[in-house]
Amino acid sequence: MSYATRQREVILGILRQASQPLTAQEIRERANQNRTGIGLATVYRALKIFMAQGEIAQVEIPGTAPCYEPTDRGHHHHFICQHCRQVFDVQGCVRDLEKLAPQDFQVERHDITLYGFCANCVEGHEQPETK
Repeated sequence: MSYATRQREVILGILRQASQPLTAQEIRERANQNRTGIGLATVYRALKIFMAQGEIAQVEIPGTAPCYEPTDRGHHHHFICQHCRQVFDVQGCVRDLEKLAPQDFQVERHDITLYGFCANCVEGHEQPETK
């Protein structure tokens, strides 16, 4: 097994173990916690290969660098913490979204992003009063 293949295995393992989509920088940081010495260019090359193979998908999160996650997680959406900017997977989906489209339009896909505060950030963060 070549060094490049071991690095790719580490990168794919990090994505599969993560509970949320990760940026290339986050992948590199997690890989280097184990002193693997993986550079950012190597991460991007591996991500390109994995996307071409259909192993991972790029997730567009407004206001963040592109994130990546395995494609085997099924249909889901995302939650962004407005304080720490972490992105979390949200399971489930809103029903009948197709009814929101104009008449005679065909919906191909949809993305829903929820915004708020994660459990770690909600402590000590004063929430606005609701009236």
